[in-house]
Amino acid sequence: MPVPQSRAEWHLLAAELRYSTGHFIHGEHVAARTGRFTVVNPATAEPLCEVAAGDATDIDAAVASGQRAFREGTWRRMAPRDRLDVLNRLAALIEQHAARFTLLDSLCMGKPVRDMVAVDVPQSALTFRYFAELSDKVEGTVTATAVDAFHYTLREPLGVVGIIAPWNYPLMQIAWKIAPALAAGNSVVLKPAEQAPLSALLLAELFVEAGAPPGVLNVINGYGADAGAPLALHNDVAKISFTGSTVTGKKMLVYAGQSNMKRVSLECGGKSPQIFLADLEDMDRAVTYAINGVFGVMGEVCSAGSRLLVDKRIVKEFTARFIERGQKAYVAGDPLDPETNMGPLVTKKQHERVLGYIAKGREEGARLEFGGDVPDRPGFYVNPALFTKVDNRMTIAQEEIFGPVAALIEVDGLQDALRIANDTIYGLAGSVWTSNLRSAHEAVRGLEAGTTYVNCFDHGDPTSPFLGHKQSGQGGDKCLEGLLSYTQVKSAWIHLGS
Repeated sequence: MPVPQSRAEWHLLAAELRYSTGHFIHGEHVAARTGRFTVVNPATAEPLCEVAAGDATDIDAAVASGQRAFREGTWRRMAPRDRLDVLNRLAALIEQHAARFTLLDSLCMGKPVRDMVAVDVPQSALTFRYFAELSDKVEGTVTATAVDAFHYTLREPLGVVGIIAPWNYPLMQIAWKIAPALAAGNSVVLKPAEQAPLSALLLAELFVEAGAPPGVLNVINGYGADAGAPLALHNDVAKISFTGSTVTGKKMLVYAGQSNMKRVSLECGGKSPQIFLADLEDMDRAVTYAINGVFGVMGEVCSAGSRLLVDKRIVKEFTARFIERGQKAYVAGDPLDPETNMGPLVTKKQHERVLGYIAKGREEGARLEFGGDVPDRPGFYVNPALFTKVDNRMTIAQEEIFGPVAALIEVDGLQDALRIANDTIYGLAGSVWTSNLRSAHEAVRGLEAGTTYVNCFDHGDPTSPFLGHKQSGQGGDKCLEGLLSYTQVKSAWIHLGS
């Protein structure tokens, strides 16, 4: 299916689009057993479709399917190079179905098709290719022992892995999690976000088409309380990998303790600082990154650089350039128009939440320089906003807004910037802009964050881990360590003496 090039072509394809709305268990689409829930198109505020609402019984069926496949060994005992071939074929199928994946995520959560085509779809295919190539790179060790013994360690898959995915990058975040889990030989039960579940069902279907055995990847749709909690509490699930809010992430730790002490990997909220020192080399480039780092993807990014910590020696010029360019950089429009770079927020609830934070910022004394209003069009849109005169104790500087709202805080040098940057419960990402190598290294070591950027923001590839410190999570996605986190070490001691 070719990727459309115009708004009219995208809308025509959307009108003809067909998709599954049930569950996916043991290699087959399964109709709703009980109820269904409504997925709303946030660009129109109109219902898009009805999707099967799973519960503990559906989770039991999916876990049993995954456990059966794991015990039979059709996937975990498959030669690693053969698993590699399946995952590479899946990557190729993702690319072949790029237009379908683009529409499914755009219609569900409002992401502009330009972002899906340029980032989400190709990065998802790349992720599967990267972890496919790691399938036969998982190694054990041989230790030095006495001559009458031979000792070695090996890494084995965990078993059935439960994955609970977010709605802001429906396809890409799923790829980050299931690709390493599958490459390691596990079975997977996936609960996609109820706001954007459709691309997960297509991915599961294509995985079987790529040659995977049934039961290795199962998908159960539903709400967190009804399907997510039973998955995290299931005694036959060896690990839960979750991306979402810090509040729900803490529940995952409780569920693990209440059940079988399963492993838990969490990627939760963030309030990432972007530090701009007086000696930065290129003001225009820095401002561009600042704008994109907080307004891109409608600000619905856990690592969004939403706190702009600007040195007082350049704050006047920096602010003026940000205002001049920032209020025109992202313009609300139809997500199915390739020219649109600002779609709607995902739901009415999220729309109201972001507007509430904007009102709170004004109440607490921050200065709204531009935006923060609602454009005259259907859907859950908010125009990007910049606050200045922000104190780090204000609500908009401490809590994750998950919308296009920037908080600019004036700082006095690097040490003051680090103090303010770290004054948060979160530690997901951070950046520093400077031409001084010593300041760069000091910031990297001083920022309490899982990822730090120097003279850029939100760069990376599959080799770079994405992880959080503090209450932004534990464990991480991507890279070789991401794959190893879906394995467990076994020690084998062989006695060679009489």
